[in-house]
Amino acid sequence: MISDRVRAWTRGLANGLAQIMDRLGFTPNMLTVLGFLLMIPIGVLLAAGYFRAGAIFILLAGAFDGLDGALARLTDRVTSFGGFLDSTLDRYAEGVLYLGLLVFYQRHPDNVAVVLVYLTIVGSLLVSYTRARAEGAGIACKVGVFTRFERIAVLVLGLFSGWMLPALAILALFSHITALQRIWHVFRQARNAGQP
Repeated sequence: MISDRVRAWTRGLANGLAQIMDRLGFTPNMLTVLGFLLMIPIGVLLAAGYFRAGAIFILLAGAFDGLDGALARLTDRVTSFGGFLDSTLDRYAEGVLYLGLLVFYQRHPDNVAVVLVYLTIVGSLLVSYTRARAEGAGIACKVGVFTRFERIAVLVLGLFSGWMLPALAILALFSHITALQRIWHVFRQARNAGQP
């Protein structure tokens, strides 16, 4: 996946920044919460129609998405709660962004955009849920074309370019395709394991 290549490429930078955060007294969970809190004013910007400014701040806030994990590994503070908190607040962060878009498209009526935002929210939640449910059943499930990284990348490109309807259509379609890929993956893994 593209996200794996980007993480590998930026790992050195993330580790360097994590060392700085450690010296400043930050904990991994503090960075996780801070990354989420930074998304709230971005949602307000999107609701007000400042799409390009929102895109820039999404990129800046996104830097915290990898820093919490890098800091946890650096300081040997990788915990099950930390991973749970990170994953949960990631869902809330996406929800805040799409809520901002929903508010904008309801204030400047565009029913097609409202439906696409709704479908994107549902698809995004299903991508995460299918992975969590699979892993709860003991099946690794990171497959699929549209992880959170790809979704954020398409959203940022749409906000920068002003081509939001095509971006939302891509997000809605490929989020659900990814969820279906994960369902199929789990079905095959369960069948290969001799489970009904």
